[in-house]
Amino acid sequence: MKRNKKERQQLLKDTIAADPFITDESLAKSFQVSVQTIRLDRLELSIPELRERIKHVAREHLDEVKALTPEEVIGEIIDLRLDEEAISILDINEDHVFERTGIARGHYLFAQANSLAVAIINDELALTTKATVFFSRQVKAGERVIAKAVVNQARSKKTTVEVTSRVNREIVFRGEFVMYRTTGNQSKS
Repeated sequence: MKRNKKERQQLLKDTIAADPFITDESLAKSFQVSVQTIRLDRLELSIPELRERIKHVAREHLDEVKALTPEEVIGEIIDLRLDEEAISILDINEDHVFERTGIARGHYLFAQANSLAVAIINDELALTTKATVFFSRQVKAGERVIAKAVVNQARSKKTTVEVTSRVNREIVFRGEFVMYRTTGNQSKS
């Protein structure tokens, strides 16, 4: 269905507000217009490009990671509330995939989820003691994986973190990580 420019731009604003991590390519496909049209609409509406939107969200919602250095995190953490929830983004590129098939190597999805589970812990030391994982579909080069971690349960020095990774809102990976910490969880669980 073709929309007039004003309708499309209003819907574009609403869509980006609901999902600031959506790409111009996904928007173009959804609105059945060219990527250039989306970019021009964003410029007219003063909506920054994806990278800038990600940085803005990160500045507003990021606690300080305690158990890892930023270089140790796989993916880019864009939202972090210690002992509550966190979100990271990993863009799958040619370095992440098997050359012959173009399918992402599973250890990259696991590493993104595991490092997010470590990062969410409000402690100087957080170690994975157990992980139960499930891959639900292949991820290919060029796709963006958005992982969300939620602290599910905290008892004494063990914390359970659930991580769900999606590509375009489709679940591609789920994991339950039991994390060891040196101190008990001080927040509500």
